[in-house]
Formats: sequence, C-alpha cells, structure tokens
Amino acid sequence: MQKLNRLFLFLPLLMVACNGCGANQNKAKNEQVETNQISQKEDAILTGADQTEKYIPLLKGKKIGLVINQTAEINGVPLVDTLKSLNVNIKAIFGPEHGFRGDADAGEKVGNYIDNKTGFPVISLYGTKQAPSKEDLKDLDLVIFDIQDVGARFYTYTITLARVMQACADNKVPLLILDRPNPNGNLIDGPILDPKFKSGVGIHPIPISHGLTVGEFAKMINGEKWLTNGAQCELNIIKVANYHHAKAYILPVKPSPNLPNNLSIYLYPSICLFEGTAISQGRGTNFPFQVLGHPLLKGKYDFSFTPVSIAGMSKNPPLENQLCYGIDFRKMELESIRNQKELNLKLLIDLYQQYPEKATFFTPFFNKLAGNDLLMQQIKDGKTEKEIRASWKAGLDNYKEKRKNYLLYP
Repeated sequence: MQKLNRLFLFLPLLMVACNGCGANQNKAKNEQVETNQISQKEDAILTGADQTEKYIPLLKGKKIGLVINQTAEINGVPLVDTLKSLNVNIKAIFGPEHGFRGDADAGEKVGNYIDNKTGFPVISLYGTKQAPSKEDLKDLDLVIFDIQDVGARFYTYTITLARVMQACADNKVPLLILDRPNPNGNLIDGPILDPKFKSGVGIHPIPISHGLTVGEFAKMINGEKWLTNGAQCELNIIKVANYHHAKAYILPVKPSPNLPNNLSIYLYPSICLFEGTAISQGRGTNFPFQVLGHPLLKGKYDFSFTPVSIAGMSKNPPLENQLCYGIDFRKMELESIRNQKELNLKLLIDLYQQYPEKATFFTPFFNKLAGNDLLMQQIKDGKTEKEIRASWKAGLDNYKEKRKNYLLYP
C-alpha cells in the first residue's frame, strides 16, 4: 500500500516533468520555425527598387526623369508614388511599349499626355519618338530606368533601354538602373540576330533568349560599344539582392497585357516565334501565350479555343471569332518549363508539318522574330531539330563567352 501511495505521489511529478519536456520541445520547434522564416526572409529576392536606402540619397537635390511602366513598384506601391511621397523632384515620365500604365495593346502607338493620378507629364517612347530628345533631357540631372524584362530579344524593353542609353550618353545625363530578375535567366538559346534583320523587335546580335537582367544588358551595350560611335552611357546599377540566374522569381505584376502569369512568361521565348506564322498564340483569350491553334488544325487536335476582342489585352486578335484547334500548355508542370535549357523548337517543326496549307504558314514577320531568313528555310526544307541547333552552336558559344564579362549575378 505504501508502495502504491508512493507511485501516485510520483505520477504528478512525472507528468509535470513530461509536460515541461513537451513545452521545451514545442519551444524548440517554434524557435526552429521562426529561424527558418527569418532565413527565408533573409534569402528573399529584393529588386533594385526595393532597396531605397541605396538610391534615395542619390536623388536629393536633383531633377529626375523616370523610364518606367506598371512593373516599377515596391511591395505593390508604384515607384513613382514612393518617390513623390519622399519629395523627389520628378520632372518627366517616359513610357515604353504598352504605355506607362501598361494598358496599351501590343504594337499600339501611344501619345504624350499628363498622368491624371500624379499630374506628371508622360512622354511616350513608343509613338512618334523612340527615345528622349535633347529637349526632353535638357533640364534633367538623372534618369532612372526601372522596367521588368523577360529575357527575350523580341521583348522590346531592352531596345527601349538601348535608345535611352544613347540619348543619355549623347546629352551627358547619367542613367540609374534599378535592376530586376530575369525570370528566364537560365535560358540562353536561339539563333544570333543577323544585322540585316534589325527591326523593332531586335537590334542587337544576341540569341532569342539572352539570359541577362536589364542591368547586365546595359553593361553589355556599353562594353560591346553598341551605341552609335561607341558612345558610353554613365551607368549606376542597383543590383538585385539574393538573386542568381537559376533562382525562381514570381513576378508580382504582369509585365505586359498578354503575359499574365509565369507560365506565359516561361513559354514566351518559344511561342512568340508563332507571331510570324498563321498560328494563334491565344491573343484574345484569358490565357495568351499558353495555347497554340488554328481553324485548319481541326481533326488533328481535340483542344479548341476562340479568340475574341478583349479591351486592355487584345482589341483585334488574329483569327478573331474563329474556332481554333491546337495545343493547351496550361496543365504542364511550371517548374519543368522554368528549368528548360532550350527553346521548344520541336513545336515549330511539328505545327508546320501538321498545317495543311504550307505556303501560308509563315508570314514575313517571322524572319524579324528569328533574326535571320535561315530558320524559316530550314523548317521548310525539313531539317531536323538537331541539324537546326547545330547551325546555332558557333554563334551561341561565342555569345556565352561574351556574356560572362557582364554578369552581375552567378
């Protein structure tokens, strides 16, 4: 009986001790979770714009011009609003393709206007002029460039960058670049642009997917002396923190009306080539650059979609109101597409072979997108993917060596 009493006396003590062990274990787990969360926060990507402490002091007492669009933001707040709240002296905003607010259609010319929200004058660089004029820059001490790119040669923002750099160099106005990640930073592929095929969708001798951030691209423009007469633009680049080229980055704002999500962005370098064909890329749907199709592919594919006019995305889409049959990429695994190391050339070959009217498959615009007239001919001649890639190899190898000289990130 005494032994039993001693046991009952011992049990509460044991329970208290065990509860203490549990509390300690829970505390340890909570501390570990907090440590992991802190570690994740410390490892989070910070764009150049996010790091205000690095560039706001550079703006004090200066008259500033901004080359920006809707992607220039800090935690959901437009960069222009942040700068205005800090009493930065903004004199002008320069808007690229799709406009300062990002709501103009692809290729739509945009005029100058006064922004209703901020009251600042907006000067379009995608209308009658393509770069700031001497008059535009005469009262500016510094120009800031902050636009999200997606790493494809025919995405026009790096062309805007080059033209702004030329204007700044010619007028001796420094350029401050608030860098952002390249969501396709790990993809370097495609034919090098032949200078004979320079156009509004390609002016530099680079592959279709170049693997550079905007800051790195600016360094390459200076380093390769691509500006007229080898002019040099005075650059200051606020680097992205905690970024490397293979690191995933989910864009907080769609970079243009028809790239609504990361799937479309990852597919864009491959699918945009179809803008130079009869095939619809899904403009006029809520899933552009995530599907491919044409009415003449009926019976070859089960999936179908119908492009329609959508304000703010595609006012007059190709094949409008026509039932298209083709391929739906929306069920593909996002990570596998992000980790692609090559353009999906097989798509182009396969759809050309499936298309019944070969003579009308390609349009003249295709050669501008490809950057040469060879790729179209190779497809028509029935060349294999391996044979086509072999024709790219020397140019790509040379480009990759040059690229190393301008990298800001691993």
